[in-house]
Amino acid sequence: MSRAGNGRRVCALGVAGVLAGTVLVGCGDDDSGDGAQGTSATSGAGARERGTKAVRSAYDRTAEEDTAKVKLRVRTSAQGASQTANGQGSVDLDDGDSVMTLTVQGQQIEQRVIDQVLYQKLPKGQAPGGKPWIKIDLRKVGAQQGADDGSMSDPARSAAYAKAITDKDVTEKGKATVNGVDTTHYRVSVDVTGLPNGDTLREQVGPTLPMDVWLDDEGRMRRQQLDMTVETPKGTQRSSADASSAPEKVTVRTVMDFTDFGTEVEADEPSPGQVTDMTGKALEQGERQS
Repeated sequence: MSRAGNGRRVCALGVAGVLAGTVLVGCGDDDSGDGAQGTSATSGAGARERGTKAVRSAYDRTAEEDTAKVKLRVRTSAQGASQTANGQGSVDLDDGDSVMTLTVQGQQIEQRVIDQVLYQKLPKGQAPGGKPWIKIDLRKVGAQQGADDGSMSDPARSAAYAKAITDKDVTEKGKATVNGVDTTHYRVSVDVTGLPNGDTLREQVGPTLPMDVWLDDEGRMRRQQLDMTVETPKGTQRSSADASSAPEKVTVRTVMDFTDFGTEVEADEPSPGQVTDMTGKALEQGERQS
């Protein structure tokens, strides 16, 4: 397979990883899309306490809607180059099942997550084994990364980052319109030690992750933006010359929008005869990066 083909596949799997709430390299660019920034919010302990309460309850309030349409924008930049992917579909906010279409370098990838198993239908000729679909067991990948409770393998629970914050971590940035909905924009500094596998995350991305969330008047998540800089593990250099250089840094911005709460979600497993299991390959890749 060509280098370009490999790049598309890696990026596609990265998008799935980000959607699944795992810290794998994905691809987001804009600050707030169509959101119009308002005035800065009032500072002070009372305002911060209210903001923290709103952000920490946002996942529960959003999950109460059961389902939603979701739009994903991810951008990865490294060594002066960048790669962008977009996705749209629907997600079950209760069990994490989802159906999405991803667009990576002009090619479309059909993606489904069913009972924490990821399925992707790659462009013709790119899937291994002569079968159109691949699958990855997100439970096993999550367990390898230390997320034994499975919560970080649930696409609907990427908002669980908000659980790892305190009053000092939240700043209200003002009002904004997101997809035609009035929202309040909060900037959050997430302490990664409060997340599953926090010690490993700290080594990869530093002590905190900057996150922005836009909440509607009912406290529901309308947009979440997560920024991270991932440092390539030292053991992945391919030559002695590479080993003597500074580790590669990859910057990732992931933006996820939620609209049309209550939409129907139909996620069906592909026929087993049409699927190649890539879980082992994903686990091998995780071992090399650890």
